[in-house]
Amino acid sequence: MTVEHVNLWSDTQTRPSEAMRRAMAEAEVGDEQRGLDPTVNALEERVAELLGHERALFLPSGTMCNQIGIRLYVRPGEAVLLHRTSHPIVAEGGGPAAHAGAMISALDGEGGMFGPDDVDRALTRPGDRYAATARLLCVEQTTNMGGGRVWPGERLDAVLGIARAAGLRAHLDGARLMNAVVASGASARYFAAGFDTAWIDFSKGLGAPMGACLAGSDELIEEAWRLKQMMGGALRQAGIVAAAALYALDHNVERLAEDHENAKLLAEGLAELPAVEIDPSKVETNIVIFETADAAGQARELREAGVDVGALDDRRIRAVTHLDVDRPGVERALAEMRRLLT
Repeated sequence: MTVEHVNLWSDTQTRPSEAMRRAMAEAEVGDEQRGLDPTVNALEERVAELLGHERALFLPSGTMCNQIGIRLYVRPGEAVLLHRTSHPIVAEGGGPAAHAGAMISALDGEGGMFGPDDVDRALTRPGDRYAATARLLCVEQTTNMGGGRVWPGERLDAVLGIARAAGLRAHLDGARLMNAVVASGASARYFAAGFDTAWIDFSKGLGAPMGACLAGSDELIEEAWRLKQMMGGALRQAGIVAAAALYALDHNVERLAEDHENAKLLAEGLAELPAVEIDPSKVETNIVIFETADAAGQARELREAGVDVGALDDRRIRAVTHLDVDRPGVERALAEMRRLLT
């Protein structure tokens, strides 16, 4: 018997829709490196306006956005402040050290968020020639391994205020920024306003096959172009994939609310199981992290039953809703979880 598969591994698992594929096939293209690809140019202008910055740069991945963002401000031996569970620490292959020679100052805090006191404690004190000099503060919106939590604007203002007073620059990892926008009702421009650079990803909940856009000042993006070339990210007829990103911005943003509703449904169902620990009130967007006695073994059993989830450690499992999983899919996943998570 064929098992109907429910892929909750990540929102990176989304596949381009037929309409998105048509937009890609019909895209007008040119040489991106010469500034001659009209679809890439349109996307960069759109994102610069969306995030409230002077200019934007299309990049192959969000990881490259982060790596360029760190390299723009940090020189070898200087420190970048970011949450211990943030993507540049846990999922970018040591890139901050390799590309910028950066020291990592890892901050803690519930839900992937730290506070102004945490930033203040991590700052280099005047006259201290022993510690690495802190140069950059990075924030992840929403928090991935923190469970898809949305940084409130007031908390962002507070941590940015401490960083700015100490002369630090600021970079926003907006891999799931549009989830924060839909969940909170605040604009992308609002969340990006206090940052020197900010970016959004198209290959997660927005459903494009690849791509991200980094935004900042004219001067910063000019240097980012050089780093893009250095890191192998310069493309040619990239309008084919930029068209997917434009389609995503036009058609797949508001529907993120459905993913959030499905995540809440999943979390509330899991909370009814005696062998599962989860607080559904903390599920704000599309990421559901719950605890069980044997995460690796039970995640394996769920995958064998057709529900693809990932074990984060010995006790925690992550499930992520997205446009390829509808409500009936979540209900099928819950049925298997009720059967196996005992």
